[in-house]
Amino acid sequence: MKLNFFKNGKFLQDNKQTVYSIALMVVIPSVIIFNTWLFSQSFKNTVDQSLRDKAVGISQSINISLADKLDSQQDLQSYVSGWQSYTKNAELLDEKYEDDIKSLDIFYRDNDSFKLAASFDKDKVGQSYSSMAYVIAWNSNWPSAQKIVDKDNNNYYWLVVSPLKDSLGNKKALLVMTLSANAIDTVLSVALTQSYLILIFSVIIIILLLLVNSSLFESAMLYNKIKEIDQMKDEFISMASHELRTPVTVIRGYIVMLMDDAKKLSIGNEALQYLSIIKVSTERLNSLIEDLLNVSRIEQGRMKIDSVSIDIWPIIQNVVNQFSVQASEKKLILSCQIDSGSQSVVSVDKDRLEQVLINIIGNAIKYTLAGTVEIKAKSQGNSFFIMIKDSGIGMSAKEREHLFEKFYRVKNKKTNDIIGTGLGLWITKQIVELMGGAISVDSMEGVGSLFTLEFPLAKEQKK
Repeated sequence: MKLNFFKNGKFLQDNKQTVYSIALMVVIPSVIIFNTWLFSQSFKNTVDQSLRDKAVGISQSINISLADKLDSQQDLQSYVSGWQSYTKNAELLDEKYEDDIKSLDIFYRDNDSFKLAASFDKDKVGQSYSSMAYVIAWNSNWPSAQKIVDKDNNNYYWLVVSPLKDSLGNKKALLVMTLSANAIDTVLSVALTQSYLILIFSVIIIILLLLVNSSLFESAMLYNKIKEIDQMKDEFISMASHELRTPVTVIRGYIVMLMDDAKKLSIGNEALQYLSIIKVSTERLNSLIEDLLNVSRIEQGRMKIDSVSIDIWPIIQNVVNQFSVQASEKKLILSCQIDSGSQSVVSVDKDRLEQVLINIIGNAIKYTLAGTVEIKAKSQGNSFFIMIKDSGIGMSAKEREHLFEKFYRVKNKKTNDIIGTGLGLWITKQIVELMGGAISVDSMEGVGSLFTLEFPLAKEQKK
């Protein structure tokens, strides 16, 4: 099951932020480590090449110094002994003598071998040696330098073999020199050690920073959980609303039928009153179910908007007429007027516009205890404006800021007895915007509120 879980990509899809953060913890230190390793290798190669070139350069310098002495074995030994004395004095003074030359031998060619003519080790002078490196250097007529690793002493040195020529360019002898790289190798080792320490410190800092900010991982996982729960909530609301809608509709139908046949069934006034209460309750429940369904449709992108070019004025008038009885029962003055000559053809969804107007005008009447509710409409520029003004309880500036939020209701002493879910205005705002319009509110506590709807005029009506 776990295999299928990872295989279908659900884990990666649901935990993108977590996977990304873990990847950073792996990638960033890896890149730093690789970069440091790459730098150290490049640095080593550069140092090796520099040492090789320097070793060859020393051999050529020696050749220049001995160009006129190559025929005299005594002069050669004197030169080598002088160099040996210099290196020994440097060692006694604990100084690094130039290039750490450990051995300096000069050979004469003797048939197929090479006879030692001068050396640091005088006891070996006169002995013959045969080496492929000597033969190659002699025959190529050019210096060669070979890196030799001494595993026993954990160091390395350069073996330099170079033909020695006289001033006329004739080969007379062969120089064999070992050049230790310990001094430079020590410096290189210290530099690399410091680089690796900095690397380790940097990696530790990065890991600690990521661990300290582990709340990022928790937040990412929490976000995914909340998102999943929110999706489950939407699915449940949608399913529950659909399932509740049918029985509520049936109940409403039977109650209406019973109230219509009250006289035939000899239902008393008290029973009729009970039926009336049930009817009001079912209507309220049906309204709640419809609001939940609308919320579900909007959040899941299933709200259908069929906009057509229609005359908006008859729609406004029809909705106002629907509320005339309710306004009269509260002894409110409900009026509606449109500017003469105003263009009123707007591209909207007729049913959704009616829903918006019913909600806003219904709220105006609901929250107005006494006074007036005025609806005015006019066109201005390329837009058509509908203004619903009431003399109700009004709102404070802070309450206006949250008015169009989901489940928000103005709570004070005047609204305690007014029933509502806080979904109506949120749904209204979403529908208005889906139709390409805009909604705004201006209100003053104790004075009243003014809701303004703005829709673009149909193209054929625009000036």
